[in-house]
Amino acid sequence: MSFAAPEALRLLLQAHAQDRLAHAYLITGPEGSGKRQLAAELCGRILGCPPETALSHVDVHTIAPESKSRRLLIEQVRELEQKVRMRSMSGGKKFAIIHDADRLMPQAANAFLKTLEEPPAETHILLISAHPSQLLETILSRCVEVPVRLTTIAARTASQVALIELLDRFFATKKPELSSGLWLAQQVYALLGHTKETVQDLLEAEAKAEEKQYKQTADPKWLAQREEIYSARTEAAYLLERSRLLEMLESFWTDVLLVQREQPARHLIECARHAATVAAALSPADALNRVQSITRLREHLGMSGVNEPLALEYGILEAFAPALAS
Repeated sequence: MSFAAPEALRLLLQAHAQDRLAHAYLITGPEGSGKRQLAAELCGRILGCPPETALSHVDVHTIAPESKSRRLLIEQVRELEQKVRMRSMSGGKKFAIIHDADRLMPQAANAFLKTLEEPPAETHILLISAHPSQLLETILSRCVEVPVRLTTIAARTASQVALIELLDRFFATKKPELSSGLWLAQQVYALLGHTKETVQDLLEAEAKAEEKQYKQTADPKWLAQREEIYSARTEAAYLLERSRLLEMLESFWTDVLLVQREQPARHLIECARHAATVAAALSPADALNRVQSITRLREHLGMSGVNEPLALEYGILEAFAPALAS
């Protein structure tokens, strides 16, 4: 059973009022379901501060993926553990929050088990994940899951809408040229190329406007530095959108696994009917392998020197084999 975020908050605060708040929660749900806001609201209500500032409270310690590969590293976990073992600065509760907990590297996840088993006094741990099936079973078993559902379809970017349309076309057609996973890989790569061009155009226009405004008064070195900054921003914006699109592909397979466990698809609900069809056609082991194919693809793209077109082609072929098209 999943909850709307306000209902989940009410139940957690009720548990707190009755001194029954668990030491570790796993807050799950698709993008846009309000997982992070739920964590902020809970911390704010218990620590007595506005939710807008709760995650920067002295007794709220957070980590999130920072590396290019978007992985949570053991160094981050060690630092988090050190902080939560210190005395509360305000004399009350402490919170440790791990955003995108499914991005924990195995070594980092195993290192965190001791803290989950024996948390410091007056400390609550919140793990937040859109893909809990990718967490170690030993972590899942030590947390109380709070599944949060979408109450409305999250607003999609133009690229995300286009990807959903590609998936719909892929699964809805019987034409051999479309049922091939190679076709889907090529279309996704073309979509990413268009996305990169759009990002470049937007930031280039912004840069030109700034240059026009300051050209007569600014130091030429400053303008050169601004060009480098805009170039870095373009790359960062593209990588973020690429990551979101790959997360959507990952979400599709997570929904397939949910349907196989007799639960409703809740991550990429626009493709829920296709998830149901695929879930009936594949074994759970096969579906899990396809989730892992997209996960590996994301990891490979985070490495330096990787050929993006080849990596995308191989990863998407591995995940969306021709037999999947109906």
